[in-house]
Amino acid sequence: MSALQGLAELPIVGAPLAGGPSTPALAAAISDAGGLGFLAAGYKAAAAVEDDLDALRSLTARPVGLNLFYPTRDAVDDAALAGYVERMREEGERYGVEPGEPRWTDDDWTAKLELAARRRPDVVSFTFGCPERDVVEWLRESGCRIWCTVTSAAEARGATEAGVDALVVQGAEAGGHQGTFEDRGQDPVPLAVLLDEVARATAVPLVAAGGIASGIDIVAALAAGASAVALGSALLLADEAGTSQPHREAMKADGTTRLTRAFTGRRARGIVNRFMEDHDPFAPRGYPEAHYLTAPIRAAARSAGDAEGINLWAGTGYRQVREGSAGELVERWASELAATR
Repeated sequence: MSALQGLAELPIVGAPLAGGPSTPALAAAISDAGGLGFLAAGYKAAAAVEDDLDALRSLTARPVGLNLFYPTRDAVDDAALAGYVERMREEGERYGVEPGEPRWTDDDWTAKLELAARRRPDVVSFTFGCPERDVVEWLRESGCRIWCTVTSAAEARGATEAGVDALVVQGAEAGGHQGTFEDRGQDPVPLAVLLDEVARATAVPLVAAGGIASGIDIVAALAAGASAVALGSALLLADEAGTSQPHREAMKADGTTRLTRAFTGRRARGIVNRFMEDHDPFAPRGYPEAHYLTAPIRAAARSAGDAEGINLWAGTGYRQVREGSAGELVERWASELAATR
């Protein structure tokens, strides 16, 4: 069974892309082109997410998805975080701003769940954890299918027991945050290996994610057991994406990616830049505390057009990323997919 049965003609999902690149126009364009577009609810108040849903529904009547961050709370090294605050005071002087307050929030969790149940997007997906079975069943009874991002067979088994309809299997190659339920520093598993491990652990349909940027990548993921693929970094240069200009320029330049905690306190893959080189050795494990700490600094660097001071999330396949409208990109991938079959 396909994760996209009755939702899309193509086995293509637009990843949520929280933190700026996600827009209603991007999600609508992907759905209208025959895939499944997603809105990211992360880092936004529920009221702002509802505004995005209103805008999205004004642009397309096709199926769409909504992604929520599960509110995990990992242990934080308070001493290491305090030391990082002092480093960020020095970093902030570069841009003329003060660092933010390191704090934990649940990202407006309850209000967003209630919003999802009321507005009933076709799919509700979760990252950083999986809600309890009663929440999954409540949302399904509201009319939503439920997906969960997993990075291990153990997480896949837990999400399957909670009753989800599909699993987004995120390999080590993925850009942005690793969607692990608990950020304990474990080595991420390459996508091809992870798909095999998860397929052995569950019969739930799989959506492959991580380093996918071409028709050949899509074919490989489908051959490895996925019923669909999620493309994230591959959409960062789309016309409709809210990707900042310095991020766009960095995506077009030669570089390398690696995992870092420097920006948010949780491991994420991005293009290596000065901020990462300067601060990664000192970055504490502490999400979202470190995210809020560095947010004003990153915003100031972004406004200044300085790609060396912002998180340049990108997967390992980012050099294959092309510009154009999201609809054109989806059509190109569909043509490449058809040509390889």
